[in-house]
Amino acid sequence: MTTIMTTPGAQTRRGRFFKLDMWTATSLGLLLLFGLFLLYPLFGVLKESVLDGEGGFTFANFAKFFANDYYFGTIRNSFMVSLAVTVVSLVIGVPFSYFYTFFKLRGAKFLFVGAVLSCMSAPFIGAYAWILLLGRNGIATRLLEAVLPFSIGSIYGFGGIVLVLSLKLFPLVSVYMNAAFRSVDISLLEAASLMGSTGLRRIWQVMIRLTVPTLLAASLLVFMRAFADFGTPMLIGEGYRTFTVEIYNQYLGEIGQNHNFAAAIGIVGVVVTAAVFLLQKFAANKFSFSLKAGSPVQKRRPRGIGGALVYLYMYALIGLALLPQLYIVYLSFRNNNQVVFLPGYSLDNYRQAMSRLLGRSVYNTIFFAVVALVIIIAVSVLLAYLVVRRSNAVNNFLDTVSMLPYIMPGAVIGIGLVIAFNSPPLALTGTMTVMIIMLVIRRMPYTIRSATATLMHLPMSMEEAARSLGASKLKAFWRITVPMMSAGVASGAVLSFVAIVTEMSAGIILYNNQTITLTMSAYVAITRGSYGLACAFSAILTVLTAVLLAVYLKFTKEEDVKM
Repeated sequence: MTTIMTTPGAQTRRGRFFKLDMWTATSLGLLLLFGLFLLYPLFGVLKESVLDGEGGFTFANFAKFFANDYYFGTIRNSFMVSLAVTVVSLVIGVPFSYFYTFFKLRGAKFLFVGAVLSCMSAPFIGAYAWILLLGRNGIATRLLEAVLPFSIGSIYGFGGIVLVLSLKLFPLVSVYMNAAFRSVDISLLEAASLMGSTGLRRIWQVMIRLTVPTLLAASLLVFMRAFADFGTPMLIGEGYRTFTVEIYNQYLGEIGQNHNFAAAIGIVGVVVTAAVFLLQKFAANKFSFSLKAGSPVQKRRPRGIGGALVYLYMYALIGLALLPQLYIVYLSFRNNNQVVFLPGYSLDNYRQAMSRLLGRSVYNTIFFAVVALVIIIAVSVLLAYLVVRRSNAVNNFLDTVSMLPYIMPGAVIGIGLVIAFNSPPLALTGTMTVMIIMLVIRRMPYTIRSATATLMHLPMSMEEAARSLGASKLKAFWRITVPMMSAGVASGAVLSFVAIVTEMSAGIILYNNQTITLTMSAYVAITRGSYGLACAFSAILTVLTAVLLAVYLKFTKEEDVKM
């Protein structure tokens, strides 16, 4: 009989190889979830884009897109709009943040709340309100044309899209830059002054150059949000077509549907956004450095004519940014007959909304948001721990995959979920489940980035102390690490929650009457010409967003974001 001897070292290595601990199982579980609900749908979009109507392999959809300027122009238009919105947002957002950070302004908290509220509203409310204000028969249009000797032009087209999106997205620049400006050591500014660099020259040579990484991060966020926006170009684009609207027309259009071509347009959009993202990452790494203020900024009160101009700039800009939401709330109480608002006030629009799925829309909005947020928080906490505390190739891959929705247009995710789950064994299209999956995928990056950034700054020593006192890995994680992460997770979660309740670009592909939300109800009312009804839905959505913003401020207590 032959006896096979094994050394203790070999047994230990073999046991270690086959050992499946809690965190390895968690990594594999998250890998399975991301693979099923994110990568598999994206593969479905890619596959759909290279098929013809009979299921054969072809590149004809891409050839059609690039050969026909009617279609290729949509990507070009989206890129130009996004670039213009990014530039304008920087031009007006950086001074706003500079004045907010370096001056002791009366009503500073109102300015901050107004800025954040304006960028957290539903993506189409601003466009809709500006149509009512500056449209061909808008109230502001009539007033200005009665006073001015020239025509003020049209809100429709390229200029209107840039105006609406810039007023909506510039607060993203200011919120990011607030933290960057506060990190600048005041001694550097004093040294620059001693060397003769003062005024605007000092701001450019010192302040702007020191905050380049933050500027690049804010620019990327604004660009991505503008590039993926559906509601604004759909409502006021008219002849100026963007690719998000073209995807919708090709996938759900009343004139004709071409799902393969819509998928091809979506893939082109993903490639463009990925290229922009990689370019931003390259630039950010090139200018990467850390700032820590040894001498913090000392705010001063604005005085004289310059101070008056600062106040005028700040409050005028916030007034313009908030004007759409305030006007919508006002119009929600006006009498109207479809597209015409009549004299007098009543609650008829809200009564009409109650008979038009208001209850279901509110319930779905809150239910989807709560369930999606619970899942987002659980996944974000686990993934952040894996990336920071147990970094390896698999966990770093999960971290990268989790950020894909950050750079992807929502319509692509919506189409991918329809393709992936439109037939057995997982026929989820048209159900609440697929809506929740979509919301989790779309808005998870906010909380993941916030949780990861928070955990990176937490010491490992407390967790190790708990382990040395006999606590298990799970107990140490649950009782020590999670509570310490709670503030950062909460701030990211509220941002995710607000983004969830205003989601539109992916939801419009997936919703039906059973899964309709407030955002969808308002949009449907607009497209059907029921302006009073749309105002009622939008006003309720605005109030809900304001409440969520109050929760956000309660948890964060600071004017920055951890992204």
